Amino acid sequence: MYFAALLARTEDGWEASDTELDDVETLSDLADLAREAAPDEDTVLVLIEQEDGWFGVVRVDGEEDPRIYVSDAAAAARSSYGEILLTDELLGREPGDDGTDLDALDLDGTEDGEPDDDSADEVVAGAGSGESVPHGPVGDARVLDDLGVSEKELRSLSGDALGEIAEVLGASEVLETVR
Repeated sequence: MYFAALLARTEDGWEASDTELDDVETLSDLADLAREAAPDEDTVLVLIEQEDGWFGVVRVDGEEDPRIYVSDAAAAARSSYGEILLTDELLGREPGDDGTDLDALDLDGTEDGEPDDDSADEVVAGAGSGESVPHGPVGDARVLDDLGVSEKELRSLSGDALGEIAEVLGASEVLETVR
């Protein structure tokens, strides 16, 4: 089960809205969605979590590039929402370098006959981005430092991480209204 919300900082405090990510395909799309929620180029946090799996924080400050933190990259890589956050830059890869040339792969086995079961499994396993995705946190662990959540605290969060972040921000009540 996934949960995604936007927290926009305003003059009156934090405003929360749950958000549908079905139409979001890229980090740029997500950043644009966040910017639309900010009345005056204020800070907007996109909070995403997969229950008991991973959570991510994307911070958008006006027109600056988004800052991203993901608690467990390998778990997030198995999720369509996580794949939005796990950019090549965040993972330290060259753009388009997923480790496998998919055009060179014989995934259906029609060209040279049916591959044996072991080699077919290896080809498909190597085709994903899981090989180059580290287990554990990636990104900017200082993304919330100035808002009261230190790098150490962010890295130690588990369970209801988004609730704990919202508590420190003073936004737990508004976040709960959209859960």
